[in-house]
Amino acid sequence: MAYELLIGLRYLRAKRKSTFISIITFISTAGVALGVMALIVVLAVMTGFEEDLTDKILGTNAHVVVMTPSGAIDDYQAVMGKMKSVPGVVAATPFIYSQVMLSNGPNVSGVVLRGIETESDVQVTNLSKSIVEGKLTGLDSESSGSTESPAMPGIIIGKELAKNLNIFVGDTLNVVSPLGNITPFGMVPKMKKFRIAGLFNTGMFEYDSTLAYVGLRQAQDFLGLDKTVTGIQLKVKDVYQADKVAKTINQGFGYEFFARDWMQMNKNILFALKTEKMVMFIILTLIVLVAAFGIASTLFMVVMEKTKDIAILKSMGATGASIMKIFVLEGLIIGVAGTVVGVLSGLLIAHNLEFIVDLVKTLTGFELFSRDVYYLDHFPSQVVPRDVLLISVTAIFISFVATLYPSWQGSRLPPAEALRYE
Repeated sequence: MAYELLIGLRYLRAKRKSTFISIITFISTAGVALGVMALIVVLAVMTGFEEDLTDKILGTNAHVVVMTPSGAIDDYQAVMGKMKSVPGVVAATPFIYSQVMLSNGPNVSGVVLRGIETESDVQVTNLSKSIVEGKLTGLDSESSGSTESPAMPGIIIGKELAKNLNIFVGDTLNVVSPLGNITPFGMVPKMKKFRIAGLFNTGMFEYDSTLAYVGLRQAQDFLGLDKTVTGIQLKVKDVYQADKVAKTINQGFGYEFFARDWMQMNKNILFALKTEKMVMFIILTLIVLVAAFGIASTLFMVVMEKTKDIAILKSMGATGASIMKIFVLEGLIIGVAGTVVGVLSGLLIAHNLEFIVDLVKTLTGFELFSRDVYYLDHFPSQVVPRDVLLISVTAIFISFVATLYPSWQGSRLPPAEALRYE
């Protein structure tokens, strides 16, 4: 063992006259551990929320949406063939988008109606996984409900929308389109009865209360679109490379089509999450900085107490660099020890957050996480190794920087001045 490290370790041990310094050393180590632990836990929760939100967005939306300036695509089968030839595209499906009103007796709600092709939509979106009652294939079948009434097409609505309309699977409702027929008395809205074929629950209130799905053919007939569609939805190999696929389509097809990726369509909320995560990282890093001041204070006091030792070491031939190395190693040991304790405790908490939340609720009755408020069925927490590595390196680097000035001051101490009164 190098003598600098040996002396640095000995200076960390408490003596009767240096108990106060040892207490400050313990507080500094605990401060670094607390900061590292808080960073790991908070970033794990933020990452978990971000991943959960991404899954919910992609559960309803495609990776890339292709549309035309006119808002209608005639020969959509040929367009789908072109889009499938774009590198990175896995599958494609047509869709129709329109705003309508749903009514069930006195209950009325404005929604976005989407016409989808069930067979190809399953390959592109995860809507089928969000259905909690009924099946997606219910859109393709028609049911009369009785032998006297005509057959009615199926419609799938969100669970929150079903609550607002006070309606259940198997019930019927009226779909009203503002783009109706022109008569001598003006525009008359078009209305048609649909049967509730299923309910979906994405976990996002905006989607569950404002979206309704019908079959593509039924949407074309009801809206009078003949064989046209609004656009094409695409699924890509890597969801985080969807922007590159959209850029390829925009550059390759000119003004004929324009494509938008899911990140662009939801950029406000995704940017807010990333910004919040960055701000939380900066704020919680201040805890480590405060602990670093504790390390610097400890080293300053150790230098003042070990003035005689420094002078003797220099008289024996120790260089200023060696003296500086002693105190740098002492500070680094404090920083590394705090970082290791913080990482281990942070990982332990991050991987058991849901259990801790439930335990706190059981013991105290206080609910740290309300599933009804956040529309989540679990507490999202995802540890990213890259984040843990970044936090560890940052904490050790801050601890290292905090040791430089007091160590440099100790290395400049003149031996003769220190031993004058000995």
